[in-house]
Amino acid sequence: MKHPGMTNKVYNIPNDIFEWSEDNFKRVSKIIQKYPTSRQQSAVIPLLDLAQRQNSGWLSKTSIEKVAETLSMSYIRVLEVATFYSMFILEPIGENFVQICRTTPCWLRGSDKLVKVAREISNAKLGETSKDKKFTVVEVECLGACCNAPMVQINDDYYEDLDESTFKKILTDLKNNKSISKGSQIGRQASHHERGKDA
Repeated sequence: MKHPGMTNKVYNIPNDIFEWSEDNFKRVSKIIQKYPTSRQQSAVIPLLDLAQRQNSGWLSKTSIEKVAETLSMSYIRVLEVATFYSMFILEPIGENFVQICRTTPCWLRGSDKLVKVAREISNAKLGETSKDKKFTVVEVECLGACCNAPMVQINDDYYEDLDESTFKKILTDLKNNKSISKGSQIGRQASHHERGKDA
């Protein structure tokens, strides 16, 4: 399985140009102003995140170059940051980036079954993007919601207390452009014990 955020290879699209959108250009200015004049290159992580969001969830070579130019940094220094953190995706991904937690609490509660559901609905293998570009599915280590296992992260949102049927419905609704409910799928508040079960 390959995770698109754990590669050191930059995906380059010939003749691709990346420029900040008008709104993001304003955001860039506000972000940089948070740092002392001599430390403005410290804004590299939030600017990479902003560039990734503008670029459909991944960082192209030109988007990394734009961050470097914006912060007066060398390209290689920005690339070092982008390749260090798995949150930065260095190749095109699907509209829905599905990260299935496979750490012990999630695995014990059925994350392996969620992987099968994801393969079935997306019709893609782990680490690949579906032909319709709707999904990229990967397994990841702990996402920090162990009390509500099994769980997945889709783009920026957590979906917790899943089973095969609830996860299948979430993915099917995403595939059909329907709205979905994030968070616990059993109505749990935060990490309280399940209703009706002794703690």
